[in-house]
Amino acid sequence: MKPDCFESLRNGMTVGLDRIPRVDIATFRDAVIGAVSAGERLSALFAVPEKRLDPGAAGFRLLAVLARDADGTLSVVSATVAEAYPALTPACLQAQGFEREIHEQWGLLPEGHPWLKPLRFQARYPDAAGSSAAPTIGLTDFFRLEGDEVHEVAVGPVHAGIIEPGHFRFQCHGENVYHLEISLGYQHRGVEPALVGGPDRRTLHFVETLAGDTTLGHAFAYAQVVEGLAGAKVSARAQALRGIALELERLANHTGDLGALAGDVGYLPTAAYAGRIRGDFLNLIALLCGSRFGRGMVTPGGVGFDADFYRIRELLERLDRAEKDVMTATELLWDTASVMARFENTGIVSRELCETLGLVGPAARAGGLRRDVRCDFPSGIYRFAHIPMAVLTMGDVFARAFVRRLEIQRSIEFIRNQAGSLPEGPIGQELGPLGANRLAVSLIEGWRGEICHVTLTDAQGRFAHYKVVDPSFHNWLGLAMAMRDQPISDFPLCNKSFNLSYCGHDL
Repeated sequence: MKPDCFESLRNGMTVGLDRIPRVDIATFRDAVIGAVSAGERLSALFAVPEKRLDPGAAGFRLLAVLARDADGTLSVVSATVAEAYPALTPACLQAQGFEREIHEQWGLLPEGHPWLKPLRFQARYPDAAGSSAAPTIGLTDFFRLEGDEVHEVAVGPVHAGIIEPGHFRFQCHGENVYHLEISLGYQHRGVEPALVGGPDRRTLHFVETLAGDTTLGHAFAYAQVVEGLAGAKVSARAQALRGIALELERLANHTGDLGALAGDVGYLPTAAYAGRIRGDFLNLIALLCGSRFGRGMVTPGGVGFDADFYRIRELLERLDRAEKDVMTATELLWDTASVMARFENTGIVSRELCETLGLVGPAARAGGLRRDVRCDFPSGIYRFAHIPMAVLTMGDVFARAFVRRLEIQRSIEFIRNQAGSLPEGPIGQELGPLGANRLAVSLIEGWRGEICHVTLTDAQGRFAHYKVVDPSFHNWLGLAMAMRDQPISDFPLCNKSFNLSYCGHDL
């Protein structure tokens, strides 16, 4: 891999499209595979019609964004292809979902891809190579295991309770799961095409509703993209308020997950309390902006709501009570032998497999990977306020649960420190026009893990293309691997220990 194959940039920065190296597809493939083999991660891989960037051009431009955790740098490389190219997946498993997506959206064929099945069952985009009608969701050739006493168990897409739809197929021998195949696409809404041509009055709404339980994370990533393209500097007060809101979102969801894990093993004390305490953290978000999910809190240029002395005092008082309650409720889990017997050594994903698959967030940190955007690619308030990374090595349900417990404790300390020393200053600003013919990359550590937003602008500074990678996109295959050689009765527990987003994946 030659260093000049890539253009380097930092989180939240932009670069001119003319500075992104455009290499032949063989060099592109070797460069990406070599970078991943050397320890970098594939944060995004996508295709853009060349005519969106140059009206007289033909074909498609492949772009790869790689993240180097060790020094906090991002690398970008591109190549032009026509209708097919040699797949990266056989030598780089992190590319498997991205290449399935590229094929489905644009009709480009990654030749040699071992598992080229539909990702979201969506019709190809209007400016794709060729055209196709939308396939029937869930209708595909699933992997099948043959043999005596082998049976198949199909679950979903409709599930009991209030839950999003997703289809799971288990290949089993008795109770033992040999393979789990996950089929999604039921929540696809076409968010990325709707963002093209923006930003406009609808853009923030689309971003905030991309994955409802990650409203603040995605809004933060979008705002950072726009601010980079506009050359704007966000005030210290707005940065602190953004950080407080983002960590409250983490607290609410981690607390809810620990309660749900307790419920999956029939331990009702924590399950009952955690549901209520999750609501307490959501109400703290509402205290800041009037919305329990954080709608309108993060806006390009700053935040939509300020917090005066009395509001901050109330937030801290209620945070103290919630901290006491959540620690009491969750400590019951670790002190109960029957719970630990179900959590420990269940759904193990090894460090090596976490790295091979490119897992992110608590799932990666529970498997021993030191991977957290707040520490590795800090932006905003995280450049000045460090949150210690929570890392375990076991890679099982217990580790994924206990990482959440550690992050709850550390997020509360962060919020207390930031709210107690909130700087003076404005909370927002009007932004100027966005830079034309540029690429911007934004990474944010949402509560599930790395959120990646990438946009390319046209000659007028409008979004020519917008790419979103929710952390669930990286982690669904991790859940499938966690279920191998596990009893099928462990699926609810393993599933909740990842707690991935259907709509965040399906966009």
